[in-house]
Amino acid sequence: MDLDDAVARQNALVSAIIVTVLIAQAKNEMGKLLNTPLLSAEIPRIGNKFSCWLGQSVLKSMGWSFSGDFPCHPKMILAIAPHTSNWDFVIGIAVAFSLRLKITFFGKHNLFIPPFGYLMRRWGGIPVERSQSHGVVEQMVEAMRRADKMVLCIAPEGTRSRVERWKTGFLHIAHKANVPVLLVAFDYKKKQIEFGPSLMIGDDMQYELNRIYTYFSDVHGKYPNKVATIVVPHTGDKD
Repeated sequence: MDLDDAVARQNALVSAIIVTVLIAQAKNEMGKLLNTPLLSAEIPRIGNKFSCWLGQSVLKSMGWSFSGDFPCHPKMILAIAPHTSNWDFVIGIAVAFSLRLKITFFGKHNLFIPPFGYLMRRWGGIPVERSQSHGVVEQMVEAMRRADKMVLCIAPEGTRSRVERWKTGFLHIAHKANVPVLLVAFDYKKKQIEFGPSLMIGDDMQYELNRIYTYFSDVHGKYPNKVATIVVPHTGDKD
């Protein structure tokens, strides 16, 4: 090997080291900007480096970051609110990608048509026809009981339109399957995905809804006029 070849190889090695360092620094900076939480080995995972990079890039380009810690529960329900825009779904998938989090979620059946049906199912989607949705709660209770690990993501409002009383199906699932509910806020004013408290759910659904309304009452959805978090006077009803 002559001197020129040795110098060329040395330069190539130095260049490779510099590129590696720059990439590592870029990853570290992205991590700092996003404040990405660490996930326990108990949490169900999926994806690869590319999907993680893609999710982080989407969140970073939109100016979003994480706040709070992700709890160590192999089975839980993520109650994500407020849900006022289709952008919530984009952010939600980007979060799952960036955390390499394996999720399960419900979606309107007409979203599961080709060519997007495959992707929706690949991402963890379960098609539900709202007019025939009876029995879904019991099916999910059994699925969660059987699973070793499952993270079920639900938007309590059930729609992007304003609703005065959020649906309680996710609370019944959590109570019957004895799994916690993690409150996750998409705050468009702060541009933060906030991991809040993890709640065990009792049989008094109005009391539980009021606890959840109280947490989300200061969270700014994309369209705040569509958000209703009105605490209802407690009647003692357990429905």
